Amino acid sequence: MTMNSFYADLHIHIGRTNSGQAVKISASRDLTFANIAKEAAKRKGIQLIGIIDTHSPAVQEDIIQCLDRGEMEEAAGGGIRYQGTTILLGSEIEIRESGMGPAHVLVYFPHLQVMQDFTKWMSKYMKNVNLSSQRIYVPAAVLQDEVVQRGGLFIPAHIFTPHRSIYGSCAPRMADVLDLSKINAVELGLSADADMAGLISELDPFTILTNSDAHSLSKIGREYNVLAMKEPTFEEFALSLARQDGRSVQANYGLNPRLGKYHRTYCSNCNSIIDETTASSDRCSYCGSTKLVRGVLDRILSIADREKSQVPLHRPAYHYQVPLEFIPGLGKAKLNKLMDVFGTEMFILHQASQEELAHVVGVDAAEQIVKARSGNIALSSGGGGTYGKVMRQ
Repeated sequence: MTMNSFYADLHIHIGRTNSGQAVKISASRDLTFANIAKEAAKRKGIQLIGIIDTHSPAVQEDIIQCLDRGEMEEAAGGGIRYQGTTILLGSEIEIRESGMGPAHVLVYFPHLQVMQDFTKWMSKYMKNVNLSSQRIYVPAAVLQDEVVQRGGLFIPAHIFTPHRSIYGSCAPRMADVLDLSKINAVELGLSADADMAGLISELDPFTILTNSDAHSLSKIGREYNVLAMKEPTFEEFALSLARQDGRSVQANYGLNPRLGKYHRTYCSNCNSIIDETTASSDRCSYCGSTKLVRGVLDRILSIADREKSQVPLHRPAYHYQVPLEFIPGLGKAKLNKLMDVFGTEMFILHQASQEELAHVVGVDAAEQIVKARSGNIALSSGGGGTYGKVMRQ
């Protein structure tokens, strides 16, 4: 059976509903269900997106309106179809086991009716089911069972970030918190890559995803995946995570971890990002303060059970790629020119030649785009909630 390649970003937040009701308070008001679908299909060129606040009853009303107007339709294989893009119905949920820190997980369901049933169950154990990323007051194992029983997918989110992640703030091993047999994949987060994950043997069986965790329309596709599937649907996505019947994750595209805002340890006393090869886990190497936000790299090194990374053969290539909006000298006017000519960001990043790019935005900008594609670009590290920077060369 011939497989096709599809771009996929599976972690996008809703900021507001059509009526203005807040869902993800820290996200842009422009992030409505319909706007996300339009941005992904028309500007980004992404064929599979996961909106992870569709458990909210108010968001579900927006979805029903889109279906009733005939703007969208439910796909037979699961998901909501808008033009050439399919939307997976997901939810980000906070878990917290006794004696451990909080962690976020992602769950996805094939159909709106199933998500509505899950919302009804979850509302009994959550203070405000209308909002994003809320804590659920049941054991993690119970949550996993409820997802599995409904035919859903369960994926720990941004697993290394220092705030609300399995390894970053919850436990040194996933098995301390979750039933590993009921995990379908793991999401790395912006400050880690597949090589860093290879330092922890527990992760070897799992398919890895790289997603944007977008809080604004422009951030959709900041990190993404290429999936080998027959078509973009929930059922095909599940097969790709399981690496079954020729389906798979063909490639991960993500920021160089140095650009992530939690890559290295940050001192809140002297506002320094500690970017040495080795760093103390207890005190700032510049001022001696203990007011540290542990960076992803430093956390991984502290819990690693391997001295050298071992990346399983089933994992695809991990490509460092800088989003267009990060590239020095490529402002909004030039980006709009590129979009007018080439149509989507995915086409600009993957298909337009350097010569074609130069014809639109000039030699220097075209060269920067090509360097960003290959990761061959100078970076400064991020930390403490501040993104790293692309350095002009």
